[in-house]
Amino acid sequence: MDDAVNDAKAQAKSVVEDVKEHAKSVAEDARETVKSEVTARAKAARSAAAGEVNNVAAALRRAADESRDGSPQERTFGQIANSLADVSETIGNKDLGTVVSDASNFARRHPLTFLAGAALAGFAISRFAKASERHDDYGTDYGRDTDPDDIVGRG
Repeated sequence: MDDAVNDAKAQAKSVVEDVKEHAKSVAEDARETVKSEVTARAKAARSAAAGEVNNVAAALRRAADESRDGSPQERTFGQIANSLADVSETIGNKDLGTVVSDASNFARRHPLTFLAGAALAGFAISRFAKASERHDDYGTDYGRDTDPDDIVGRG
């Protein structure tokens, strides 16, 4: 009888170990899945941010091109555009921690350029938001049947 009890204990212990190993494996798989999803989303966000910064740099280059040759505006817009193009490339090619560290270091070394870039980025974002808002207003009647009497004012 003692052998049967010992066998049952050993079997139960083996089942518990198997369950623990399976749970550990499932947890590891879940962790890897979450990690890869977070990495993919961070990469997509970096790519989108780099694209937006690149768009601002392109707009500044156009503004510099339209400015009088040799004017302070042309030089300033050109310098900021070049800096933003570098930032865009950096954002697209580095991980988030490195980008934040680099931005912090850049801000300490070139505070005026950083502030000008931040102001321009804020301006560009607000313009983009306003443009998107107006676009939504124009699209509210799209596809709606219009009563001709409403247009003429007889309705």
